[in-house]
Amino acid sequence: MKRTLPVQKNEYIDVIFEDLTHDGAGVAKVEGYPIFVPNGLPGEKAQIKVIKANKGYGFGRLIELYEKSPYRVEIPREELHKYGGCQLEHISYEGQLKYKENQVRQVLTRIGKLEDVVVHPILGMDNPWHYRNKAQVPVGDKDGKLIAGFFKPRTHEIVNTDESLIQIPEINEAVQVVKEICTRFHIPAYNEETHKGVLRHIMARFGQQTGELMVVLVTRSLEIPNREQLVEEIVARLPQVKSIIHNVNSKRTNVILGDKTKVLWGSEVIYDYIGDVRFAISALSFYQVNPVQTKVLYDKALEYASLSGSESVIDAYCGIGTISLFLAQKARKVFGVEIVPEAIEDARKNAALNGIENAEFEAGEAEVVIPKWYEEGNKADVLVVDPPRKGCDEALLHTIIDMKPKKVVYVSCNPATLARDLRILEDGGYKTVEVQPVDMFPHTTHVECVALIELK
Repeated sequence: MKRTLPVQKNEYIDVIFEDLTHDGAGVAKVEGYPIFVPNGLPGEKAQIKVIKANKGYGFGRLIELYEKSPYRVEIPREELHKYGGCQLEHISYEGQLKYKENQVRQVLTRIGKLEDVVVHPILGMDNPWHYRNKAQVPVGDKDGKLIAGFFKPRTHEIVNTDESLIQIPEINEAVQVVKEICTRFHIPAYNEETHKGVLRHIMARFGQQTGELMVVLVTRSLEIPNREQLVEEIVARLPQVKSIIHNVNSKRTNVILGDKTKVLWGSEVIYDYIGDVRFAISALSFYQVNPVQTKVLYDKALEYASLSGSESVIDAYCGIGTISLFLAQKARKVFGVEIVPEAIEDARKNAALNGIENAEFEAGEAEVVIPKWYEEGNKADVLVVDPPRKGCDEALLHTIIDMKPKKVVYVSCNPATLARDLRILEDGGYKTVEVQPVDMFPHTTHVECVALIELK
C-alpha cells in the first residue's frame, strides 16, 4: 500500500522548530518528516503553511509565531535581508555564533565520523557590521534612471538599494556616487535581454589599512560616453579614489568581469595590509573581503604550523600568496602552488613588495605540482591547504598521505567538505587534533575553520 505523506501542500499546521539548515532555514518535523521554513529559529512555536511536499521533505512559509526564540532580533532593513544575501540577520550575533559553532561540530561528527576532536569556541567580530571591502553591484534602468543593488532571488530583477549593512561605508558611498554621476552623464544601463546598453556593473574595492579606493566600471562596449567628464567628476566627488579602471565584458554571460581591463585614471592597483604584509590589489585580484577576520584566521594557521625557522612549508591553493607570505616570515622556505597563473604573478609581486625572498610560487594543479616537488626531494615538514568550497582534490589528499608531512594545517570555507577530507586523512594515518571556527562573514551562513592535523 502506498504510504501517504503526513502533510499536504497548502495545509496550515502548528510546529516547533528543532534546528537550522546549512543555509539558515528552520527545520520542523511532522511524524519525522522534515519541513524547511525560512526565518524559523530553533525552539520557536509557529504556524506554517506547507508550500511544497516532496517524498522525503517539504518546504513551508512562516505564517505566525506563537513563541519567539531569545535569539530573534528585529531585521534592520527588510529589503536588504530579503535580497542582500544576509540570511541570518533575524538572529542576534550571539545566536549566529552559536549556530555556526554547532554546525561545525555536527558536520565533523555526521560526515567526518570524528567524535573526539576539540572544537574551540568560534572567534567572532567585535563589530559584525560594515566589514566587506569589495562590492560588485549589477546596474539596470528604471524610468530613465540608473538603479543598482541586488538581484531578487532566482531572478535577474534588480532591487535598487542605497547601502548594504555589511559593506564598509566607503564602498557604499562609492557605489552611490558613481551611480549618480553615470545617471547625470546619461550612461545607459546594460540590458541583458537585448544585449544593448553600456554599464553592466559598478565595482568598488577599499584598502582598510591604507584608505585607498578603486572604482571599476564594467561595460559591454569598448567606449564609455562622456568618459573624461565622468572620470573628472568621480575624482572630484571621491577624494580617497586612487584608481579608476574600465573593464570590458562584451559577452552574453553571468560572469561579471571581462578579459579587457585598462586604467582610466590613477594607478593600476591599490594597496592594503593584513598584519605587517602589504598586498597590491588589482581589479582582478582575489583578496579576502574581510581583512580583519582574515588576520585572525591566518594568525591561527600560523600558530598551528608552529614554525621554528628551520621548516620547509608547502602552501597548496596559495592564491595571491596571502598565507604563504605570512608563513614565510617564520619558515626556512615556503613553496606555493595555485592553478590560476595570474594569481601566481600577483603572489610573486607581493613577495617582492614585502622583500620576502624565501617564497617560491608555481602555477599548476596542486595534485600534479606537489608530487613533482616530492620527487625532486622537497619533503615538506608542514603542508597548508586552503581549498575552494568543494574541498581538496582527492588526488592531493592521497599525495599528502604518501608524502607524510608531520603536520597539515587545513584552512576551510566549507565545514562539510572539511569533514569529508579530514576523514580521508584520518584513514590515511593522520589525527585531527583541533578545529578553530572563525566567523569571516557575519549575518550570512558561511563559516571558516582552521584544523590542525598531525601524523599519527
